Amino acid sequence: MRIAEISTPEHFQAAAAPDSQSPSQNQHSQLLSQIQSKIKQTESHPPGTPLPDSLPSELRQLLTNLTQLAPFPAANNSLKLHLWKLSYRLWNACVDFSNAAAIRSPSSNRSSQNVTKLRHVAADMLSLAVDVVGVPSPAIKSASFYYKTGLAWHDHKIFDLASTCFERATDLLSKLDVSKILDAGERKLLLDLNLARSRTAWEISDKNLALTLLNRSKTLLFGSSAHFKALANQFLAFAKAVLSRNENNGSFNDVLKLLNEALNLCEKGLSISRTREETVEIKELKSKTMRFISAVHLQNGEFESVIKCVKVLRENGGEKGDHHASLPVLAMKAWLGLGRYSEAEQELKGMVVNKGIPEGVWVSAVETYFHAVGNAGVETTKGVFLGLLGRCHVSARAALRVVHRVVGDGNGIEGLRTRGKVVAELASDERVVALFASESVAKERTAMHAVLWNCGSGNFQLKDYETSAEMFEKSMLYIPHDLENRVIRAKGYRVLCLCYLGLTQLDRAQEYINEAEKFKICLQKNDHCGATNQIQKMISCLDFTPDFLSLAAHEAVASRALPVAVAALSNFLNFYNSGKPMPTTEVVVLRTLVTILSQDLDKEAEVLKFLKQAHKRASELGAESFFGKGEVGRRERNWFAVTSWNFGAKCGKEKNYELCAEFLRLVSGFYSLMGDGQMEENNVTICKSLIMTVSAMIASENQNTTPLPDAEVKHAVELLERAGKILTSLSMGNIEGDIHFIYVLNAYDMHGRLNNLESQHHIVKNFAGTKTCSPQYLLQIGLNASQGPRFNAEVATFALSECLSGFLSSPSPNYQDVALIVRRLIAIASIHKGNTDDDAVLGMYKQAYRIMVGLKEGEYPTDEGKWLAMTAWNRAAIPVRMGEINVAKKWMNAGLELARKVTGMETYQAYMEDYVADFEKKFHTQIAGEIQPQQVQ
Repeated sequence: MRIAEISTPEHFQAAAAPDSQSPSQNQHSQLLSQIQSKIKQTESHPPGTPLPDSLPSELRQLLTNLTQLAPFPAANNSLKLHLWKLSYRLWNACVDFSNAAAIRSPSSNRSSQNVTKLRHVAADMLSLAVDVVGVPSPAIKSASFYYKTGLAWHDHKIFDLASTCFERATDLLSKLDVSKILDAGERKLLLDLNLARSRTAWEISDKNLALTLLNRSKTLLFGSSAHFKALANQFLAFAKAVLSRNENNGSFNDVLKLLNEALNLCEKGLSISRTREETVEIKELKSKTMRFISAVHLQNGEFESVIKCVKVLRENGGEKGDHHASLPVLAMKAWLGLGRYSEAEQELKGMVVNKGIPEGVWVSAVETYFHAVGNAGVETTKGVFLGLLGRCHVSARAALRVVHRVVGDGNGIEGLRTRGKVVAELASDERVVALFASESVAKERTAMHAVLWNCGSGNFQLKDYETSAEMFEKSMLYIPHDLENRVIRAKGYRVLCLCYLGLTQLDRAQEYINEAEKFKICLQKNDHCGATNQIQKMISCLDFTPDFLSLAAHEAVASRALPVAVAALSNFLNFYNSGKPMPTTEVVVLRTLVTILSQDLDKEAEVLKFLKQAHKRASELGAESFFGKGEVGRRERNWFAVTSWNFGAKCGKEKNYELCAEFLRLVSGFYSLMGDGQMEENNVTICKSLIMTVSAMIASENQNTTPLPDAEVKHAVELLERAGKILTSLSMGNIEGDIHFIYVLNAYDMHGRLNNLESQHHIVKNFAGTKTCSPQYLLQIGLNASQGPRFNAEVATFALSECLSGFLSSPSPNYQDVALIVRRLIAIASIHKGNTDDDAVLGMYKQAYRIMVGLKEGEYPTDEGKWLAMTAWNRAAIPVRMGEINVAKKWMNAGLELARKVTGMETYQAYMEDYVADFEKKFHTQIAGEIQPQQVQ
């Protein structure tokens, strides 16, 4: 839209040139006349045709010449008013071009950029006379020009110019007393400018500045619900952006922070909303934000938080609460994650009556439910699917997916039988059969026949002929009655005949005979050596069976002859490789051996030997074959794992770190042998044991003052890689921050020994994205990486940068800490990249400048600000000596910009400005050695 005239015609009549003018005024008038001529040329240009490329550049050059004559005398207010009028005329011409392009057809990108360049010229023109007298709120009007121009550059994705415009606008407004701004539009400009600047910072990947600006925006809400909504929307937009490009890299903590900020703003906005329309809009935004929070909690495995969010969404507003189609899906998956299958079943059944849920969503929900519940959920799955058949149109593809999921792997004979019956009921339902009747779904019909046939074959191989026959019968419903399929139908009949012929089963029995009298006599005499010799004689007898050793061990334990019991059981173990039937399982023998040895002192080495043997045999035979199946097997496995952990902890307390590492290594080995429903809990222990194993190895190295061999270092890296994978899969609420931090320190140490600098950086980067990470941890990592034998400049820079991000993301950053980290980062960049990548060091100074923009006087530490300005200026000295004029100009400009932000540097600033002006005039005609910036002390 066009900008209204800033003043009455009388004001601009006053801008007419006086009768007598000084030479300076003549220069002003001449340049203004040339600018006015170009503006007339712009105004007369047909709106529907592209602007010539020369026009913006010519106006920019004229404005540059005029800028060199600034600042204008305070008495020459008429000149400033005339400049304002020209600026508004140019701006309105740009508006006309934009409106014409929007009505007729989209203009070319080049033509549109030319219009934006003219807008930028108009904004710069207005800022030259920002101290004009007689115009209300000149700074705000000038800032609005820069703000709108910045938006245009942002739309063109030219973010550096957009950032420049927003920073100029921020500088203009930072000099005003915000509390005295009462106009609603002007207040809205303050907030919109901060949000726009934040979006541009986000686009150029300056996340720290983007979040800092959002936090500063909280002071610009002025009790307006619309402002609260706008800021909440921006937090939500950033959260969605992080989710869209970081699917699985540990960014959930950052996303939740952003979403929680949006939620808090919505709640505050609701408390002050005055109209029904405002209330409804903010409530919708709040519900949307909470749904995103629920989804993030679900991905992060925080199921109880998901349930709480869904409950709040449904209860808020009573009957008018949120009934979004995603809520039952989120709730069902959360209940499944908590193992609350009855609640998950209720949510799944509730989807039947919700017509807003698309087919693909509820089919996926059915699959998820059944995958989690298994055989116990087949009836529910059947009921939900048949209910959906009555509610809406279901495709043959969806029916096939459900049946395929129900068939699954069966989980044994009972699983196949239970699932087979449900599949048979589903497949034989007339409505399901009708879905596959059309020739357009011939492919799906063939697939359904294959699923049912394979299910029947599986039951047949398990000799469950009854279920097998039923499945083969249902599969024939999906064989068309035509000549082409007669062979398939005949095959089905033959298989059914075999099923009905095979319905018989047989059982087996087995007995045990035990005898050992001579051995008991030796025990009663307390002759341990004789009793052990008797065991060897017993083994050599022709009628020997392993049962005798079992009895011998029991008798020895009863007589408290523990060495004899160990000897008997040790020999007993030798017979498990023979393949003959044994009176007891091997795992029981090993468990008994470990228990007996645990009762004696200083037997840790022998305990370790048998624990290792148990792990080896379980690996060879398979976990279920060795430990047992189901809950019995889990208890056995857990016993060995816990025993290994307890002995590891005991050795650690006794500072026997070598044995400690061996025991802890076995903990992860045992838990990894057998998958079960407690994987999350087991993984926590596995992860701890792996990390503490490496800690024990390092402690043993320090204790013995002998470096770890390369093979041990590589093995430690392998253990830590396993721990890292587990940490990635775990819910962060289940692992202590200290453990995760120890993992990072150990991994950094070990990869440093192998000179794997990229791995060090990857590990620290992943840690920074977790909930357990804190700025304090990152600070310690950054310091550790920047000194000592494991120096890694990239890791140090990353850790300190993330630490800086953490400080800046807080509502009230401590800029003293921020300044210290900035100085440290500049030092690292100077050492690591200063000779090869001068732009990297310059980028750090520019980042510091962006942080300082918009801060109140003294908020950024003055001493640190002076240090930044002086060191930036001093860095120009060497480029000047080397004849690198452009590089020198960059550093001098950086120092000057920083000096303008620091209180107490007015004298330095004046010196710098004079020197820069002199430098600009002379560098074309003099060699580099003749002009060198004097270093600021």
